[in-house]
Amino acid sequence: MRILICEDSALLREGLVRMLADAGHEVVAALPDATRLDDTVVEVSPDLCILDVRLPPTRTDEGIRAALRLRAADPQLPVLVLSQYVEERYASDLIAGKGGALGYLLKDRVADVGEFVESVERIGAGGTILDPEVVAQLLSRRALDERMSRLTDREASVLALIAEGKSNHAIARTLFVSEGSVEKHITAVFQKLDLEQDESGNRRVLAVLAPLEHGGPVTGATQTGEPS
Repeated sequence: MRILICEDSALLREGLVRMLADAGHEVVAALPDATRLDDTVVEVSPDLCILDVRLPPTRTDEGIRAALRLRAADPQLPVLVLSQYVEERYASDLIAGKGGALGYLLKDRVADVGEFVESVERIGAGGTILDPEVVAQLLSRRALDERMSRLTDREASVLALIAEGKSNHAIARTLFVSEGSVEKHITAVFQKLDLEQDESGNRRVLAVLAPLEHGGPVTGATQTGEPS
């Protein structure tokens, strides 16, 4: 996979370059800020962009704004945003924006090389992965969408595990239930969130993004990674 990195910390930037290269990926550009980001993306045509949320000169929201621009220009370009802390407003803006494969992870996740590389590869393959801590905060707000109140506690737990990118088999093991039961809960979640099968069959992503976009009350960590 051909990857572009935009990270102002030289230490982390070089660490990401080495980590991804060791995993067999090619880093086609490693930028310290977003000044030439858009032009560089056009020039090198990366398969995935990794951006820091806070970039020079103000180190506030340059990275998020850059990610939104990239997703608007090319909705099919996978984007992974890294953040030092949970920044709810930035995460909400990114999730609500149009686009395909997406990742929002805290930088602490980079410390686990295997987990981070796996997340990068899944996003590059079209998945969506949201850091559990980010989503836990987004989902802690009071319900703004009546649909989310339809879910039972078990269905909410299943939705949270879907968001962590877990397969039906992994969810079954976590909840100590059969895969058949998991499938029934997932079907119920889709129905209660008024989600129809889309052309890509990617309702799992839609199911997780629904409460994030509307401030739903689901508790637990959530990410998404695979179509149902």
